[in-house]
Amino acid sequence: MKAYPSIFNDVIGPVMRGPSSSHCAAALRIGRMARDLMNSEIKEAEISYGTEGSLVTTHRSQGSDMGLYSGFLGFDADSEELLRYEENIAKAGIAINVSYKPFGMVHPNTYKINLRNGSFNCSITALSTGGGMVEITGIEDAEVSIKGDYYETIIFIAKEDIDLISQLAGLLNPDYLFVRKGNRIFINIKTVRPVEDEEIELIKKNSNVNYIARINPVLPVRARKGIELPFTSCAGMEKYNTGKNLALWQLALEYESARGGITAKDVLGEMRRIVRIMEQSVQTGLKGTEYGDRLLPSQSPNFKKLMEEKKLLGDGLQNLITLYTSAIMEVKSSMGIIVAAPTAGSCGSIAGPVIAASHFLNKSEDETVKAMLAAGLIGIFILNKSTFAAEEAGCQAECGSGAGMAAAALAYLGGGSLEQSLAASSLALQNSFGMTCDPIAGRVEAPCLGKNVMAAVNALACANMAIAGYKHLIPLDEVIEAFDSAGRSLPRELRCTALGGLSVTDSSKKIEKELE
Repeated sequence: MKAYPSIFNDVIGPVMRGPSSSHCAAALRIGRMARDLMNSEIKEAEISYGTEGSLVTTHRSQGSDMGLYSGFLGFDADSEELLRYEENIAKAGIAINVSYKPFGMVHPNTYKINLRNGSFNCSITALSTGGGMVEITGIEDAEVSIKGDYYETIIFIAKEDIDLISQLAGLLNPDYLFVRKGNRIFINIKTVRPVEDEEIELIKKNSNVNYIARINPVLPVRARKGIELPFTSCAGMEKYNTGKNLALWQLALEYESARGGITAKDVLGEMRRIVRIMEQSVQTGLKGTEYGDRLLPSQSPNFKKLMEEKKLLGDGLQNLITLYTSAIMEVKSSMGIIVAAPTAGSCGSIAGPVIAASHFLNKSEDETVKAMLAAGLIGIFILNKSTFAAEEAGCQAECGSGAGMAAAALAYLGGGSLEQSLAASSLALQNSFGMTCDPIAGRVEAPCLGKNVMAAVNALACANMAIAGYKHLIPLDEVIEAFDSAGRSLPRELRCTALGGLSVTDSSKKIEKELE
């Protein structure tokens, strides 16, 4: 099964609360699917994190506990109940035990969870793969691939049964049906529609069936068989566009429509909804935010005041970008609602400059939506060759990617051509190689704020350079490949483990101890 990224699944979203999409939103999605696997009843959860990974040092400070436990309770990623996750999990009577063990795992964000409810026990292995994306890779030690983009029916059986498999194929018309053998035998069925209660009752009549669970999708754009995309790379897009002369946002529209099997009107409508949430995040941040458990206070209102009094260096769009980027990051740090684009930790790097440029240039909402679609398509090209996970490639995967995406959007808003948007993106990514992820006190606040601002200002400079005809020299696809190689070459200590860089300074450790 080929997994094709979607703008709304993988790049611009999810809409969420919390400091980190890799930790909060992803963990919540894992928790939601675990809850479904247990038919909404969890009494005990034993959670193990690998000592070779990143979660041992970050699951508390970056919100994995908050997300996972809230997912066990069935909450949405933007629910205010996330703020009360400890109280909520205690009220629900779910016993949680956390341990650290050597896994020898490949991915740094690996969850191993044993679940019990008195009548059924089950174990899963799950990954947070960046930007809120997840994958359950194991159930009862059998390999699976559940990414939250299908309706998944899991049927535990006493023994292999060809007649039952034939019955299920005819009854449910699945896209895929797998028989898995781990500690127990089960059938994993993927369908594009929910399996109805009546169908479940029919299946239960088979004496070979021991247990049935339905895992609902957690992603907004669903998968299906037979997806045919117009292109998957920048070079492929340019070839596809020969003789069509479509703008970058129009090409994004064609891609996402094909990927999701949805209309262009629906794509535009969803991006409009997202842009309005971004706008609201800016306005919320500018009013000032309060939250007790944070490193940095609300700082953007004073920046705004000094800007208006013309007491800051420079003038115009660059300062407005700094202001909006700061405001969004402060909303994130105060547990307000933001759009993770490309991630929560880098949520100011795209929304800040694009919303600021739209306001500064008096652009309509329609133009802002088109610019954000352009940014989203650049994100697709990045994901097809790289990652948005700082745990895999440092902060360049988050803020660096954000800069490349925002640069293309700004070039569009500035009247640049398709070629100039691609050049701007190439330049911005070239400037982002080697960005470390070393959060102070393990929190996704500092130096994250400064890196978001740096990414946003980098995007502006590169958009202007591209419009002015500066040469980018290396095609975007090649830049992304080199970008990925450089990021994965960073030592583990500088890839969101809080084990190197600023994270281990005396002052950072002192702040961390005070916060505990």
